[in-house]
Amino acid sequence: MTDTEVKQGALYAGLSYLIWGILPIYWKLLNHVSADEILASRVFWSFIFMLAVLVLTRKWPDFVRTLRGIRNNKKQMLALTIASLLISCNWFIYIWAVNSGQMIEASLGYYINPLVSVLLGIVVLKEKLSSVQAVSFLLAAAGVLIMTLSYGRFPWIAVVLALSFGLYGLAKKLIKVESAIGLTLETMVVMPLALGYLIYLFAAGKQSFLAISTGTDLLLIGAGAATAIPLLYFAKGAQKIPLSMLGYLQYIAPTLTLLLGIFVYGEEFTKTHLVAFLFIWLALTVYSLSRTKLFANMKWKHGKGLGM
Repeated sequence: MTDTEVKQGALYAGLSYLIWGILPIYWKLLNHVSADEILASRVFWSFIFMLAVLVLTRKWPDFVRTLRGIRNNKKQMLALTIASLLISCNWFIYIWAVNSGQMIEASLGYYINPLVSVLLGIVVLKEKLSSVQAVSFLLAAAGVLIMTLSYGRFPWIAVVLALSFGLYGLAKKLIKVESAIGLTLETMVVMPLALGYLIYLFAAGKQSFLAISTGTDLLLIGAGAATAIPLLYFAKGAQKIPLSMLGYLQYIAPTLTLLLGIFVYGEEFTKTHLVAFLFIWLALTVYSLSRTKLFANMKWKHGKGLGM
């Protein structure tokens, strides 16, 4: 892997996380539309957008072959269905959280997501927990506990976002397909539900699409591209950079979301928030440094870096 490829990969991956980080601005523009309609529109238009991408990139034959293979494999079909439902749940909670003034807690969910993914690996895949990972979990748990005791409620938004995305990643391990094909399959599974709900809204006269303004209509349609583009950039970038670099870049998105919540949308960030986040950031620092050391040792041993 050349330096140029690594730089290009870092650029694409960084751009994907940048888009994910500022995506709350997009959902805020739709805060006059219910979260359930935004989700249904996001699923439907993502599916349409991805069909166009597959045709334009000449991946349609690959998509058909992959679909046939999964349909004949009950285990993969179940994993695909679970992955589709989990990512839909994740999207809904995130959109609702952003448009109900809970962006700070939503950002917390994506900060703790890497640690939740490791925990799921230990519980489900029986992976071993290192001493450094144990320290990271204790620090992160302390941060969540501080928020819970201070505000008298469990930060369920953050935990549900982290768990749903972590479980989604776990389900995806059973469906090893190219990212564009994967997103098309996932949206295809839940698209009938989304379309059915949109038809219901039209029949009941409760829809926002074609009822408020052209701007709203374009934003709802554009939700498909807003969903797919960063994922495609991420897939292109992740193939060209070391996993350790990707681990650091992933914190761009929740950091931008946190900053937007505090400085743009005026959400309250108290001293308790600061203390809790300091524990989370310290946990992530310990965890990330341990991964860097691991990859450095592997690089020294094998004479090359580990790229995706």
